[in-house]
Order: sequence, then C-alpha cells, then structure tokens
Amino acid sequence: MTGQNVQDREVLRRNTVSFGRRDGRRQGQYSRSPRPELARYVVTPDAGERSTSLDPSWRLEPPAAFGRVAPLVVEIGSGTGEAALDYAAAHPELDHLAVEVYRPGAARTVVQAGVRGIQNIRVLESDGRSLLATGLPAGSIVALHVYFPDPWPKARHHKRRLVDEDFVADAARALAPDGVLRLATDWEHYAQQMLAVGSACTDLVNPHAAQGWAPRFERRPLTLYERKGVAARRRIYDLEFLRRS
Repeated sequence: MTGQNVQDREVLRRNTVSFGRRDGRRQGQYSRSPRPELARYVVTPDAGERSTSLDPSWRLEPPAAFGRVAPLVVEIGSGTGEAALDYAAAHPELDHLAVEVYRPGAARTVVQAGVRGIQNIRVLESDGRSLLATGLPAGSIVALHVYFPDPWPKARHHKRRLVDEDFVADAARALAPDGVLRLATDWEHYAQQMLAVGSACTDLVNPHAAQGWAPRFERRPLTLYERKGVAARRRIYDLEFLRRS
C-alpha cells in the first residue's frame, strides 16, 4: 500500500469514528424500518458520501418536518431517546429533534414517541457533527443538548471526541441569541475539555463561570448512561453556555 493510500484511509477513519457502529446487536422492531404510521416522526435527509453523513447542500426545514413553526431544541447523541422524549413531553410548546447515529436507538425513539403520543419530536438518524456543520441554518435553534457522549477515554482516542473546538463553534453558529448549549459527562478529563473549548469560544458565555460547572439541569432525566456513571462512583459534570446576544 502506498503512503498516499495510507494517508487517505487515515483521513476517512478520522471522519467516521466520533461515534460507534450503527446497527449493534439489537433485533426485532428496533432493527427494522419504522411502521408507516410512525413515518411522520422520521426526518430523512439527503445523504453524503457515507450513509450517516449529510449532503452539504441539505438543510433542515423545521416547519416542513414538524408541520408548524415553533422554537427548536436539538439533542445530539440521543441514544434510545430517554431525555429527548421526556423533554418533548414536558415542553409541547417546543419542537425537538433527536439525532442519533445508532439505528436501534433511533428506531426505539420513534416507537416510543408513537406509544406515548408525543407529537412534537422528530428523529434524525445521522451524524450530529454533520448536522451542526451544514444542516442547520444559523440562529435556528434555541437549545442544543449533548448528554454523555462517548468519552473515548484512551489518550490516543481523544481526537475522536465529539465536543471539540470545531463542534462548539458550529453549535454557537446554529444557536439563536441567548440560546443554550447544555453538556453532561461523567468523565472528568472530557468535562475539563468541554469546559476549556466552551470557554474559549468568543460567541458563548458561561453563566456559571465562577463555579465552572453548572447545576444539574432539572429537566434532564436519569438516563442509562448516567446511572452507569453513578454506579461506577464517577462524578457527573454539567456545563451550560449561552449564545451571546
């Protein structure tokens, strides 16, 4: 293999490893396409070169996706939808987009939205980094939630972490003035990285700068990943940044 081929493969690998495999081992209803009566919950974008990436020319159109005009909240890495579904149910005045690359997790969110009759949530099975970079118009969301993203704990894997300088810059662009970026993790090193890159972004302000960390967001339910962190006796770190007006 030539040096150029090795370099090309390394670039491709780096562009795809901020998330795990898409299908996993779960079978049954969560491995299949959603039933026709649940199709309204699914946002189907134009795909990019990879099935989980977005065509750079594609833009989310919330009125078309939700059938109304309302403030939009986005959760990236929504997993099986625990937090997104609870938040959507508690805030019917807001629209909610759950973004998840893991197919069974996205499918379970769709099924549970139908079971619970939650009308103001949609699910996008895609790479959240691509969505932030090109898929959201500037100033189009009022909140962005990222709860317990993969910590990639090994030092050689830190470059794969979702929340970095580019991610925060894209988040600031997508947030409306006074919009909020909420983050949570149970890995101290990742929390410190999140705090550093968020604080370094000139378009964001930390309203809890004196303490560094934010109080736990009361509307964030205790999810599976948080329960695992608590069981392992790891501290939970919450962070909050506001988009400057």
